[in-house]
Amino acid sequence: MPEQVIHTHQLANGLTVVVEPMRDVQSAAFSFLIPGGSAFDPVQQNGTAGILTDWITRGAGDLDSRDLSNALDNLGVQRSENTGINHLSFSAASLGLNVPAALRLYADILQRPHLPEEEFEAAMAGVEQSLRAMEDEPQRKVIIELRRRCYDAPWGLPTEGCLEDLPNITPDSVRAHFQRNLRPNGAILGIAGCVDLDEVLGVINDTFGAWATQPEPEFATAPRGERIGHIHHESTQTHIGIAYDGIEYSHPDYYKAWAAVGVLSGGMSSRLFTEVREKRGLCYSVNASLNSMKHEGRVLCYAGTTAERAQETLDVTLGELVRLGDGIESHELERCKARAKSSLIMQQESTSSRASSIARDWHFLKRVQTLDDIRRDIDELTVESVLAYVHQHPARDFTVLTIGPNQLNVT
Repeated sequence: MPEQVIHTHQLANGLTVVVEPMRDVQSAAFSFLIPGGSAFDPVQQNGTAGILTDWITRGAGDLDSRDLSNALDNLGVQRSENTGINHLSFSAASLGLNVPAALRLYADILQRPHLPEEEFEAAMAGVEQSLRAMEDEPQRKVIIELRRRCYDAPWGLPTEGCLEDLPNITPDSVRAHFQRNLRPNGAILGIAGCVDLDEVLGVINDTFGAWATQPEPEFATAPRGERIGHIHHESTQTHIGIAYDGIEYSHPDYYKAWAAVGVLSGGMSSRLFTEVREKRGLCYSVNASLNSMKHEGRVLCYAGTTAERAQETLDVTLGELVRLGDGIESHELERCKARAKSSLIMQQESTSSRASSIARDWHFLKRVQTLDDIRRDIDELTVESVLAYVHQHPARDFTVLTIGPNQLNVT
């Protein structure tokens, strides 16, 4: 395997560029993390960042919306835009030789967007349709609402926005969000693939070097919602969300935490799938995931079941979360390790995945983990070390939210 070399460069205005050349591919990808995510939405205007994420690509520089889309398509760019808690993310992949031209287009998108009045309603409609669709997807809704209850605001606010706030959002308020938040200081650009380092850094200096810094804006904080809650929904099904404390991404025990959750919910041989679904037939879906942010983390769990079996499903699921502290079998940990190594191999073959990973690492760690670093950390996991983590961070003080016809008892 070729040695991974990571190059880090910071512009005078604070934009951090992290590049990983990959000799054995022809493609390349880049991922921008730009300050201005949903944490910075004004009070009672949750959804502002989500609207901007769409609206900002509808014309920039000398190109209107159609011409900009055509220019990206002509370069073969496969792109995506997403709203996160801290950042707006803009990702693009194409042949390596087209990356410099694509970066020039994104320089216009991020610094000189048109934000045209006539395109605002379309951007707003897209967010509203997504939110209305969520109302018909209680499995998705229960986790979004669970986050409100297990994180303080703004960290628990939905990145998608909320329907009741949309009428408060105007073109001017979204433009103000752009002016106040999007800035080079605190922004990260990850690039991976077939690129010439000197060429790409030259383009970035030319196109982003004059981007003016901005003061880091403050955001409003508020306490989390109630720890035990229920949303009434007439249905034959009940959707259960459970959360308890985990750890942040930068914590030295992160991979132990990941492995502990992997034992609970890592494929069809995992604890939750086997004990809750297969042996007892209580639910049609059950899973858990580690949700780690920069300063804290949670384990988020979901179970979907019939209304008749909902109470038993909740009781058994909570029991399995607690029972993890009683012991872990070596074969359970080995399955987690094998799954992680498969994921690493696939990541190694994807420039898009690697560009996103190195940008995310820089945000959380101020350094980039090589795949060898991650593989070493995984290989060093032992049953004893993972179990020690579970004892130090036991599953307790649960936040529980249910959506269905009947409220459940949480003991």
